[in-house]
Amino acid sequence: MTADTAKPHVFDATAANFEADVLRKSVDIPVLVDFWAEWCGPCKQLGPVLEKLAGEYNGAFLLAKVDVDKEQELGAAFQVRSIPTVFLVKGGQLVDGFPGVLPEGQLREFLKHHGIEPGAAMEPEATAVETAPLDPHAEVVRLRGEVAAAPEDDNLKLDLALALLKTGAAHEAEHLLDALPANLAHDDRAMRARSRLGFAALLDSAPPVEVLEAAIASNPDDLRARHLLGVQRIVGGESQAGLDQFLEMLRRNRNYEEGLPRKSLIDAFRIIEDEDLVGTYRRRMSSLLF
Repeated sequence: MTADTAKPHVFDATAANFEADVLRKSVDIPVLVDFWAEWCGPCKQLGPVLEKLAGEYNGAFLLAKVDVDKEQELGAAFQVRSIPTVFLVKGGQLVDGFPGVLPEGQLREFLKHHGIEPGAAMEPEATAVETAPLDPHAEVVRLRGEVAAAPEDDNLKLDLALALLKTGAAHEAEHLLDALPANLAHDDRAMRARSRLGFAALLDSAPPVEVLEAAIASNPDDLRARHLLGVQRIVGGESQAGLDQFLEMLRRNRNYEEGLPRKSLIDAFRIIEDEDLVGTYRRRMSSLLF
């Protein structure tokens, strides 16, 4: 049941390639991670169905196969207690999963629930080609006109929300995002916008930077202060300084407030546009987690 090289969307995941082939790739393409073993009967039922869907969906998601006998470190990291167990990794983070064998129909529903449709992975490249740096205020004016002409086009409303965020109009952007249908609410662009909104909201009642720095100096384990300082730095354009705070939170207590350090890093990765910086800190995060 090892991944067949003739199946381009199926591969064997190991501790060595997990960061590059699962976490980083999941930023662009969702990855299903199938924990299995050669001796496991139910695994032999589920595995071929997952591989069939990976081929049929033609790149809308990747299927990473983890042999728990060979990759005990990964099994322990994901707290796998029974097999088969399947996790969905999207945007560099674990978003859902299930234990045991599901019928093909339920697997399709699981994928659909997360916005994964056959061939959908080809669409982001097309939209990326169309993007070009524009004056955000001019873009807001243009998109307002297009939304007025086509009020039922929710994609235009999402584009308008993103443009509004760049001009600081967070309240109107949030109103548009809240009104999006479920299929667009999980779009990568919407998730990026939500991350921006979430960071901005945290600063509404946050103490000044000097107070946060003093709190950390007196108690390095004050992870609440580290979190707010990290948000302050990133919103203020000091991306690396902000990521350093989140990474230190992860190093000190990865489980703080139900995984806030890891979530903060993932949210920051969505916001920061410096791909080299994001890549560096994504690797550092992975080295602490796995």
